[in-house]
Amino acid sequence: MDKREKEYVKREQNRKLKKVQEYKATGFALGATLIIAAILLFNSYSIKTGEFKSLTLTLAGGYFATAVLQFLIWTKMKNDIIKRDGVTTLTRLCGFLMIALLLSGNIFAAIAGFLTIKKEKNLEYQLSVYMLLTTLCVLLVSLINLFKPYVSNTFFFGMGLLAAIAVLDILAMILIGKGVKGKQVDPRLKWLGVLLILTAATGNIFALVLGLVLIVKIRHKDDLATIEWIEVIRRIFRDNMASLGFFVVTFLLAISICSYLTFDYYVATENDYSAILLNPSLVYPFGTDNYGRCVFTRIVFGARISLVVGILSTMVPIIIGGILGAVAGFYGNRMDNSIMRVLDILYAVPGILLAIAIVAAFGTSTFNLIMALSLGNVPVYARTVRATVLGLSNSEFVEAARACGAKDHVIILKHILPNSMAPIIVRATLSIGGAVLSTSSLSYLGLGVEPHIPEWGNILKIGSKYLETNSYLAIYPGLAIIVLVLAFNYLGDGLRDALDPKLK
Repeated sequence: MDKREKEYVKREQNRKLKKVQEYKATGFALGATLIIAAILLFNSYSIKTGEFKSLTLTLAGGYFATAVLQFLIWTKMKNDIIKRDGVTTLTRLCGFLMIALLLSGNIFAAIAGFLTIKKEKNLEYQLSVYMLLTTLCVLLVSLINLFKPYVSNTFFFGMGLLAAIAVLDILAMILIGKGVKGKQVDPRLKWLGVLLILTAATGNIFALVLGLVLIVKIRHKDDLATIEWIEVIRRIFRDNMASLGFFVVTFLLAISICSYLTFDYYVATENDYSAILLNPSLVYPFGTDNYGRCVFTRIVFGARISLVVGILSTMVPIIIGGILGAVAGFYGNRMDNSIMRVLDILYAVPGILLAIAIVAAFGTSTFNLIMALSLGNVPVYARTVRATVLGLSNSEFVEAARACGAKDHVIILKHILPNSMAPIIVRATLSIGGAVLSTSSLSYLGLGVEPHIPEWGNILKIGSKYLETNSYLAIYPGLAIIVLVLAFNYLGDGLRDALDPKLK
């Protein structure tokens, strides 16, 4: 076999491997496990004392061992695909080993395991996997509170509720495996969809989406043309990074809501001078700050603030900017010039400078922070909507609505804006990450939320004073900000590709 033939065979093998979802997921999980193991190994050595931390070193060794296991499964899977054009039953059974790694906190291996054990993976099954993993992760994170001297009064009620939801998620996965065959959904699963939508009150977006998919498919049967959004979600799950970002956002939202029941707010806000600057342990996973407050609990409650501010400071400019942009694009001429010139003046002012000025003038509060971040983003969404409306205002369906006697506001609200949502949704998911970053930046400068409130910027501000002695005070909140911003960015990129008609 000459060089050209070898290159051709290699390209064909790579093309064949890229089509297998479980192979890509296992390879991604292997890389993530190695990175986590390397980070743990690096953190196991204390520069200050010149010694290794036994617990961290043991965790690093455990992750390297699981990486070896995943590499063997990944290699076996690769050989199966190349030689037998598919993953064998024995290799699929190895997926249960990767699922078991969830007990060590390796969510990447667990996702790859669930995708490996099932041969035919429809959208409903993938949603049920992420739904179950979200519930289990919230359950495991909440269990850490058992090591504390006391727990909240609603802890056991919350844990029982989460355990019941986890059982329902497992049951849903089994029923979906039997009741969903291709495009056909057993009508008896309608009650399951209703229950899953109710459990979405815990913040599990996957449960909400899965419930809606089941109900809509049962109602419309084979008429998939009326449920295009389901195809968009299916395309998102083809991208590992987009689905991972979706999972991280959903997990943080779920833990933020469930923390009302399973976490004690007192531990995050009240001073405990007997536990000042303690190193990370089972009782305090991320250590304590200079007031003896649990940094882990503060980061959990801080996620709530970051998500609320990030989402609301994106929704407000979408509504205001969307209306202004739609009016400007629809009417044009003087109306367009008047609105856009005013917005151009606002756009000329740097967003972070405008936010600082507003907060400095009206004081530090969550409401003022949301308004400050929202005002600077109004011109961005107004321009996006205006550009889309200019292309739609002369469309046939708009002319048909005019011919039927529809008023202008009806045409804008019912016909033009719904067809302009795709670019707005993509920009919104990307903007939330920037809003979270701006929130933390303003809080770090003392111009965000009140200093006593556990918010990631406030936590990072305290930790910056102890970088040389207690670096974990700044590392953990910094990592939390990075992870959330990256998650929204990856989700936004996935949505952009999923909504792009050229990539369908």
